[in-house]
Amino acid sequence: MQRSSFFPPHEGFPLIRLAEIIGAVLSDESFGEIMVFSLSPIQRAVKGDISYVVSRKFLDKIEMCKASAIICSSDVMPFIPRHIPCLLSDNPDLAFAVAGSLLYPKAMRLQPVSGLKEGISPRAFVEKDVKLEKDIIIEPMATIGSGVEIGSGTYIGPGSVVGSGVKIGRNCSIGANVSIFSSFIGNDVILHAGARIGSDGFGYARSASKIHKIVQIGRVIIQDKVEIGANSTIDRGTMDDTIIGEGTKIDNQVQIGHNVHIGMKCIIISLVGIAGSTRIGDNVLIAGQCGIVGHINIGDGVQIAAKSGVVRDLPAGKKYGGFPARPIGEHLRDMASILSQSNKRYQEKMKEDNGQ
Repeated sequence: MQRSSFFPPHEGFPLIRLAEIIGAVLSDESFGEIMVFSLSPIQRAVKGDISYVVSRKFLDKIEMCKASAIICSSDVMPFIPRHIPCLLSDNPDLAFAVAGSLLYPKAMRLQPVSGLKEGISPRAFVEKDVKLEKDIIIEPMATIGSGVEIGSGTYIGPGSVVGSGVKIGRNCSIGANVSIFSSFIGNDVILHAGARIGSDGFGYARSASKIHKIVQIGRVIIQDKVEIGANSTIDRGTMDDTIIGEGTKIDNQVQIGHNVHIGMKCIIISLVGIAGSTRIGDNVLIAGQCGIVGHINIGDGVQIAAKSGVVRDLPAGKKYGGFPARPIGEHLRDMASILSQSNKRYQEKMKEDNGQ
């Protein structure tokens, strides 16, 4: 596979310096002046690349590896060819993440599409009373409404719409075709292409003759260092606020309903739906395709397995799975029992069909 031209290699780090920055130990300091410029998987790595091995099950192609170094744990190092220096870390995932941010700094933030280096494109529309700090980029076809405030170092991508009165903090990256209404955005926030922030919450009341819309006059509050994936949607509150806590990371195509409060440093993976007024604590992990009903509480540190359906409060610090979501051990035992019974019935049916 040809090298990507989208993210060119770095000018390089000597291994001894890179190890120091990422908190790793170089396996042999005689390799300290070897330069690395880019990341690459084991099977494609060449001289100047650094690769990453998280466990022994990924070592099937290691003998063919031509990388200049490998990030791994001390448990994996004995299986690495001796001519390849190792950067040893107790947390290889974190070491790899930090190395990537150093070698590819431009990949850590959205980059201008039009080639605009600074300022406002003449093809953008910006109301006269907008307050802009320095070093802002606003791309073509973006629309910035009345009373908006945008902090220094923030980038607004092409075709994005920032509604009246919205406040966006410093060093934010707002991707292409994002819409933001009735929202306050903190510092160092990333909103990927197509994200919809602050649209109407889904609220209706029935009568005998029709369905009546319930007014949605709340806000969305996104705190510092939040990242929200492409085409995810976060509804504004009915009368209260929808809040996304500091450092939380949200994948693509996630729906968050009105008045939801999500704590700090949560991870929410794609295709999750969270209904209105649910409260989620800090450091919660919600795996893909989970559905969460409204008006419940999920405690700090909870982990929810993929495709789970959460219909009641979940106490802090535990793992849950299944539908309805229950403690993960109970869920796995139930699944094993169902599979065993299904297999037994299948075998009985096969015997019947064969006339036994």
